[in-house]
Amino acid sequence: MALFAASPILLILVLMLLLRWSAARAGLAGCALTAALVLTVFDHDDGGTAVLAGALAEAAFTAATILWILWPALALHQHQQDSGALDRLRSGLAKVSARPALQVLLVGWFAALFMEGAAGFGTPVALAAPLLLSLGVPVVQAVVLALLGHAVGVSFGALGTPVMAQVALTELDAGAIAWRTAALHALTGAVMMAALQRSLASAPEGIGAPPLGWSALAALAFLAPSLAIAALLGPELATLGAALLGGGAFVLLLRTRGASPARPAPAGTAALLPAFWPYAVLVLLVLATRAVPPVAAALGDWTLEWRWLDRFTGRMSPLAHPGTLLFLSLLVGAALQGVPLSRLRAPLAGAARRLVPVSVALLAMLWLSRLMVHAGMIDAIQQAAVRAIGAGWPAVAPAVGALGSFVTGSATASNVLLTTLQAQTAQALGLPAVLMVAAQGFGAAVGNIVCPHNIVAGAATVGLAGRESEILRRTVGPCVAYLIAGGAAVFAWAWMAG
Repeated sequence: MALFAASPILLILVLMLLLRWSAARAGLAGCALTAALVLTVFDHDDGGTAVLAGALAEAAFTAATILWILWPALALHQHQQDSGALDRLRSGLAKVSARPALQVLLVGWFAALFMEGAAGFGTPVALAAPLLLSLGVPVVQAVVLALLGHAVGVSFGALGTPVMAQVALTELDAGAIAWRTAALHALTGAVMMAALQRSLASAPEGIGAPPLGWSALAALAFLAPSLAIAALLGPELATLGAALLGGGAFVLLLRTRGASPARPAPAGTAALLPAFWPYAVLVLLVLATRAVPPVAAALGDWTLEWRWLDRFTGRMSPLAHPGTLLFLSLLVGAALQGVPLSRLRAPLAGAARRLVPVSVALLAMLWLSRLMVHAGMIDAIQQAAVRAIGAGWPAVAPAVGALGSFVTGSATASNVLLTTLQAQTAQALGLPAVLMVAAQGFGAAVGNIVCPHNIVAGAATVGLAGRESEILRRTVGPCVAYLIAGGAAVFAWAWMAG
């Protein structure tokens, strides 16, 4: 039964990694296989047809929430390009460092992590990849770097949302989960930075990889404050705060240790400021809607929600949704730049046209994932893994979290799906429950870099629809390496605790 349950995932991996099919084609093939299994192999109280229909409804609803992020993100990038703001931002980065590799490191690591901590839910890749592209990074590599660069912060993305979901499911202490999760990233984060460094090493001449010392400093500048913040304050600011503190310290070191340009960049501060307006507005909106409790509560109370057969559901808070905040940042930022709102019609229309083929791939991958959840296929995989692995569970606990993200496309959704399993398995095997829950959050974070519909979303922002397999081939290796390192760390930690 477990082999049947895993076959759609295996099929997608073969089609995308070996045959280099697009995500849309592979997703549709995976959906066909999953639907056949749902109707013939797996039993359902509501009937196979109801599962197919309910899962499709959930997939369509979730796809709409993701497209609502991608549409304004694409339009914002096009507007910034048309207005010359991206050229001015490149000049601003040149004032921090004359070395293109260090400019790329600032965007691909610190900016991506900041965006993850502030908004999450696909926003970092949607915004960082186009910025990397504007710095001269090749198009596939831009998406890969954005995916790799934000991964170590996903456990605490969107102001700690993934951890808070775990707290709600287990009633474990948020701080206890947070500092253990951050410690796992601190122990293994060098692996992800090494993957980013290796990817940059193949960049075109003129960019290249940053010096190893600067890459190590960048990793330390984020991972150390993240661990401290998680231990002292909890999960909410462990990514956002660490990205701000670490990024600021890194820029200061660049400017004081000889990595800054020998002469001033041509663009002055007055010319550069308008280019930042949309991003500044986005940051302010995110902080207001996430970090100010009365505002967060007021906006979060207004929701769109549906339920069918007491089993299939969908829910979103449109006023606090990252897509809404991106759309507002585009409108307000353009107004502050002195750009008439009528000039935003072309970027918005162009973005909508680019999303038409992307929506097919998104819907296919999401339908497959919801079918696997509702048909009990994920449960079958989990139960078989527990029986086969036993006391070796700590070594594979992060991989289980990554599998959840691969299927659901979200670290938060993976945690909702699998945290209870991790806690119950820990109890059955006599393992520390809080450590296994932390391992789940750790693995769920890295699973985002191989999740098909995350890759689809990232590819869409830089015009790579149909070439998602090229991205997956470059992220699967770092994902596996990070999970091996994390599994070893969890196993050693559990052994010492036991």
